[in-house]
Amino acid sequence: MKKMTKIAAVVASLALGVALLAGCSSAGDTATDGNAADNATNPDAPTLTVGFDAAYPPYGFLGDDGNYVGFDLDLAAEVAERNGWNLQLEPIDWDAKDALLNQGTINCIWNGFTMEGREDGYSFSDPYMLNEQVVVVRADSDIKSLEDLAGKNVMTQVDSAALDVLEDEEGQKALADTFAGGAAQTIGDYNNAFMQLESGAVDAVACDLSIADYQMAAKPDMFVKLDPLSTEHYAVGFAKDGDAAMIDAVNKTLKEMYDDGTIAELCEKWGEYGITIDNWVLVD
Repeated sequence: MKKMTKIAAVVASLALGVALLAGCSSAGDTATDGNAADNATNPDAPTLTVGFDAAYPPYGFLGDDGNYVGFDLDLAAEVAERNGWNLQLEPIDWDAKDALLNQGTINCIWNGFTMEGREDGYSFSDPYMLNEQVVVVRADSDIKSLEDLAGKNVMTQVDSAALDVLEDEEGQKALADTFAGGAAQTIGDYNNAFMQLESGAVDAVACDLSIADYQMAAKPDMFVKLDPLSTEHYAVGFAKDGDAAMIDAVNKTLKEMYDDGTIAELCEKWGEYGITIDNWVLVD
């Protein structure tokens, strides 16, 4: 939701998360504690080490009580518990995710992670959630359509799916060429991007649908979204030569969680943050 070192990026992300989310994080049970090591109780069991952006609500972020929370963290915790795995959550510098994955520091990225366009670099789980890339503007803006973005300052997160779409010749590069400066501006996390949008420092933010819905739920009179830039899917990303058995277990367990109603319960829990069962796609 990162050009700094890992430690500095995490500290900065957590500070931003606290500043933006204070007073608006009210989800029920937390997925994890702030030490990023939930249930490491069996030294002989496999460990699911999840890399996530700690400033990427509602999928993973720092709650009011200092715990990491989020829809994807809840999914990971339930999958780990059902498989008897230890769970370790690692807030990461998003720019460093590939290096951390390939080094084995983390063994998956579970963080509202778009799979389209990344298939050659990762082994993915089955897609589990439908997503879109959208553009958000202030409600009092004169921008009413994507065409109105010509000459405007549009911001997105560095190394994000939205940026990929805006830089893709077969995507929305022609649109991005019309932005002020001929391209989208980039920033380390979406929390700060929306602060800049609210202040008027930029005219629009391109982001995931769920991020847009989260920000709009927090400030319903402040923001509106335009038509989507693209449609895509979220999946869990593993290293290209990742553990095939673990990937299969993730797929199987998520389907079981859908069948027994757990997914519906988690979607309801995070519904006020823009999560809906209507976008869940991983079923038998």
